[in-house]
Amino acid sequence: MNTGSLTAAILVVIAVSVALGLLHAFVTVTLRANQIVSGLAMTLLGAGLSAYIGKPISGLPLPGSVPKWHMSWLEPVPVIGDIFAHLDVFTWASFALVAAMHIYIHRTSAGLHLRAIGDNPPTADVMGIPVQWLRYGYVIAGSALIGLAGADLLLVYTPAWTEGMTAGKGWIAVALVIFARWNPLRALFCAYFFGMLDSLGFRLQLIGSDVPTYFLKMIPYFVTIFVLMFLGWRNRGKLSGAPQSLGTPYLREQRF
Repeated sequence: MNTGSLTAAILVVIAVSVALGLLHAFVTVTLRANQIVSGLAMTLLGAGLSAYIGKPISGLPLPGSVPKWHMSWLEPVPVIGDIFAHLDVFTWASFALVAAMHIYIHRTSAGLHLRAIGDNPPTADVMGIPVQWLRYGYVIAGSALIGLAGADLLLVYTPAWTEGMTAGKGWIAVALVIFARWNPLRALFCAYFFGMLDSLGFRLQLIGSDVPTYFLKMIPYFVTIFVLMFLGWRNRGKLSGAPQSLGTPYLREQRF
């Protein structure tokens, strides 16, 4: 059904993402299945489902676009004006979201509870924090944000749907979280660093570079692997910044 409404499209994206996130939360939190296996299964399910549903509209232009926030007063400013004067609403929302998440995680009691259930769920449970319910909520909230990221990829980055359009960017997002050490502000800068590398290939093609196209497309992924290797070597023997109970199901009966 084609509504032509950007708001309706975003709401559908969130609804589908929440449904998949609820399924993943049920499998990993309630059934205590392996989170990596469940995540891979959800990835394959999402890829197959999107390919089946999206096949009739593959390559067709979208009926609408995301509005941009034009700031003409910023245009005369060198460099800054070129970057920020005509950004779309999704990009500005991402900046606000990163700031809000940083404050929420590091400056609020709810954020302290979030870190507690990630680092030491038995202690959090003893303190009266509803570990299972919060894990459900955060998995679902994260799934909704993943859906919005996919909407941004479709509506802003490449305004037409094609099968496999993510081209592995979801896995790069996982790597970004790792070498940002689970910090939202660092993740923002890491994401734009990857974006810069991703656009470098297009720039080199425009100036007539003789470097093969396939090699240029490899640059951001190669650099990501190199950075992960470097950080792993530099921080060997140190805490990675990851939640200490990451990927570990919580059994309430074993809290003591």
